[in-house]
Amino acid sequence: MTDSDLDVVYTTLCKTLTGEGETQASLYLARLAMLCMTELDDPQRALTLIEAARLPSPSQA
Repeated sequence: MTDSDLDVVYTTLCKTLTGEGETQASLYLARLAMLCMTELDDPQRALTLIEAARLPSPSQA
């Protein structure tokens, strides 16, 4: 995926989350994550990405 592709995808995700609203955003992201994991079809890679996506704790920042 090029930087331009990534920008389009990220912008679309942001607009979609805004459209879903704050109360539905978490549910939407959970559904999206499940769909992505299904497409990935690699449990170890999915676990690695889950860990990589964790936000640093305030003590780590």
